Formats: sequence, C-alpha cells, structure tokens
Amino acid sequence: MRRFDAVEIELLWRRLISLVDEAAAALVRTSFSTLVRESYDFSCVVTDATGQSLVQATESIPSFIGTLPETVKHFIRLFPEDRLQPGDVLITNDLWLGTGHLPDITVAKPIFRNGRLVAFSASTAHAPDIGGKIRSPEPREVFEEGLQIPPMKLLRAGKQDDTLVALIRKNVRTPDQTMGDLWAQVVALDLMEERLLILMEQAALDHLRDLAAEIHDRCEVAMRSAIAALPDGTYRSELQTDGLLDKPITLKMALTIAGDSISVDYSGTDPQVDRAINCALCYTYAMTMYGVKVCTSATLPNNEGAWRPITVEAPPGCIVNPVFPASGGSRMLIGHYLPMLVFGCLGQVVPDRVIAACGSPMWGMNQSGLNADGKPYANMFFFNGGMGANMRGDGISCLSWPSNVSSTPVEITEHIAPLRVHSKRLRPDSGGPGRHRGGLGQEVLIESRSETPIAVSFLAERTIFPAFGIEGGEAGARGTLRINGEAVDPKRQYVLSKGDTVLMGTPGGGGHGPLAERSGEARRADQLSDYVT
Repeated sequence: MRRFDAVEIELLWRRLISLVDEAAAALVRTSFSTLVRESYDFSCVVTDATGQSLVQATESIPSFIGTLPETVKHFIRLFPEDRLQPGDVLITNDLWLGTGHLPDITVAKPIFRNGRLVAFSASTAHAPDIGGKIRSPEPREVFEEGLQIPPMKLLRAGKQDDTLVALIRKNVRTPDQTMGDLWAQVVALDLMEERLLILMEQAALDHLRDLAAEIHDRCEVAMRSAIAALPDGTYRSELQTDGLLDKPITLKMALTIAGDSISVDYSGTDPQVDRAINCALCYTYAMTMYGVKVCTSATLPNNEGAWRPITVEAPPGCIVNPVFPASGGSRMLIGHYLPMLVFGCLGQVVPDRVIAACGSPMWGMNQSGLNADGKPYANMFFFNGGMGANMRGDGISCLSWPSNVSSTPVEITEHIAPLRVHSKRLRPDSGGPGRHRGGLGQEVLIESRSETPIAVSFLAERTIFPAFGIEGGEAGARGTLRINGEAVDPKRQYVLSKGDTVLMGTPGGGGHGPLAERSGEARRADQLSDYVT
C-alpha cells in the first residue's frame, strides 16, 4: 500500500478540489436555467471506484453532498464494472435512490485508467422542469409529480440514448432548458474525468485506492476525535412544522453519543402524509449528517471518512422515511428542519456551536404558463429568510440555511418571466429580539404581467410556527403569503390573471439571549437601519 507524506497529500488534495471546482464553474457557465446559473442548486463530486465520496466542489449544496455518493453506490449495485465501459453516463431521478424529489437529476460517469475502473465523476442538478403537476405540496403520489427516470444509461460508450432524450423532451415544459442543463452536467463529468486522469498520470497513481484510504482515514480519525470530546448520553429534541396547516407535523429525534460514534433515531416522528412534503430517507440522511458535522467538526472535508462514525435510522412509513408511492416534491419543507433537531440535541452539550432557529425552510415560488408563442414554460424562484442568531452575533438577513441556494435576482426574474417586481426589501421587525438579533426576512411584491393565466405554487413554511429563539432570545416573525391582499394557504396552487399580485414575507430568524442584554449601540444601529421600528 502506498503511503503519502503530509506535503504530498496536501498537494494532491488541493488538486482534487481544484478539478471539481473547475467542473462546477463549467457547469454554471454552460447551463441554461437560473436554478443552476443563478441559484447554484447543484453539486459535483468525485468518488472512488466503490462510490465512496472523495471530494466535492466548494459550491455544492449540503444535501447533495450527502445524497450524491449514495446514488453512485446504487448505480454500482445495478451496473457492476463488467456492465460499464468508457464513455458511459448513468442517470436517475428516483425519489429513494436520488435526492428525494424528481426535479433533481443525478448523472455519473465511470472513469477508467489502463482498462480498469478507478473512479466516478458525478453531478446532481435541479432541473427547471420535470413534467407532472407544477411543483407544490399538493400531489398525493409520486406519479403525479412528473417523469420518473429509473437508473439507466444516458450515454453508452459516448453515444446518447435517443429514446430517453426524446422521452425527457416530450414530458417536460422546458425541453431545451432541461436538456441543456443535463448536457451541462455531462460537460462537468467529462471535465472531472479529464483532470483526474491527468492528475493520476502525473502523480503515478494506477488507482485511487491508496489515496482514497489515506484521505478517508484521516477524516474519520478527526471526526471520531471530535465526537469523543463530547459527553456520552442520549439527547432528545422535537419540534412542530406547519405541515398541512390544519395538521401540524411533529418531528422527534434521539441522538446518542457513545464514545467516538453518534447514532440518530427518528422514532416517534409522525407518519408520512398523502401530500408532497414527505422526506425520503436519502435526504433525511444527508441533512442529519450535515447538522452533526457542523456541530462537531465544521471545517473537516466532506467525504466518506467524515460520515463513517455517524448512523441514521427512521421507521419505515414515517414522514422522514416514506415508502412507495409517497410523493416528495416539496420534501425540503420537512428536511430543512432536521439540522435544527440536531442542534436541539447537541446544543445541550455544546451551546456555543448552535444557532437559534432560522427563517427556513427557504421559500420558493414556482410559476408556469404559456409564452407569446403559445409554448409552455416553467420557472422556479427562491426567496430566503433570516438566519438565527448565535452566541457571537446577530443572524444574517435573507440567507438560505441549511441549504446554500441563492435568492433569484430581480433582473433575472423580470427577464425570464412575465412578472414585475414592485419591491423587494428587508422586513422590519422580523428578526427575533435578543442579546443578538435574528436575521431579517424579506418582503417581495410581485405582479403578473402575463396576457394569459399563469399557475403559481409555493414552498413556504413557518407561517404558523415561527423560528424560535434560544437562551432567552425571542422568536422571529412568521412568514406571510397574500394574493391580491388576501392571506392564502401556501400549500395550494393558484392561477393568476394579469394584474394579480403576490406578496411574500419570508420569516425572520430567532434571537439569542435576553433582549435586556442587547447593547444600546446595537439598538441604535437597528433603528437607524430600519431593522426595528
């Protein structure tokens, strides 16, 4: 087994990061949709030959860092090495094998050196449309949510599957954008392959087994050391989500620290529902891992070694481990709460490492209709709430967490959709009061300028249960959603006519510490900035 000294491993590690970051940049530059180009809703990774994650692009979002390598392992199970050849590209958007909802398309490419499989390049990206009912919590089964792509080959030895491409184009509202983004992902796969093979040639690496083992073992040792520094015990937390408005959802977690390992159990969590807010176990796993990692070893690289000391279990049929044919298009409305459950547990032993609740899950507006040529189109726009405060300072305003998807710029929204944004501003008084104030949400007023009716649906939470404060801090403001001035159910789909307006007020983050302990200087700054009236 080849050993690597500290200098050599650092040089190789930096080159690995460079090659996935270069691929991510190429994906952004060649993509067609705002979801990739503006919101950065994608991930690029390289795994070893067994699907164990090795390195991910810096811009990758937390959930895909956890789900993407697992999807590669599913590909390997279904397509062992003897069924793969250079130039193949595998594809799926399966709810349970992918990321938990159909719009996320995952592709992976086997990488060969001297005739042997040595690695996989892989990418997940949120497609602008996948057909079916416009994305909302309304669908009751996965069949209503769009085109399902089972694990299969998009390319065979470099030649595309024309039948699959035709099926995708026929079943989506945005065939050029959806396929354009998909081919941009393939460009990223090709670039990762090319750069990795150059690295292996220059470093005299016939395979990646030894390098992967070195990286994974170092990360595992670091993670186990961080966990071992925490007191053993079982810590519990629970919270309620808006759910279906008339039926809140209760999430429960028991997190057990035993020596240098952590196990997480979701027993007691509410059962799955016949709406598209179910959170598949793959997404539950990813968001739970993320919550644990940021509380234990936040700067540790994200790869297989960091995950080895952590296990996640959830009873089949509960809302964080739904069974077929559950729908899950809006699974983030549950999944984005999971890191906060981890904080509720680990905050009992490391309160300095957690934050108050955030104004998330992040908000989004889906919009579809017919353009001037009578062709269908679809758009997805994101709007972030406020971050929770912590022991060190105020929460950041209008920042997505636990995802890092970017808000859609006004100029882009008005350019690609028949919408006019009358205002987009911070929401005064939305940040939870405290020694450190929660981040502010935003208020956005949008008018339809379409000559034909358009359909809109929303991803919106914390309209009932606000982002709570901690250590004596107060809750942030609840989210609000109004159409033509009237409060509406954010879990339903609506049709807008020309001149109709949508007013979204995203939730603020929770505060940290008693308000009485906030400094006079900070209070004056809040008032001067109109953060507090």
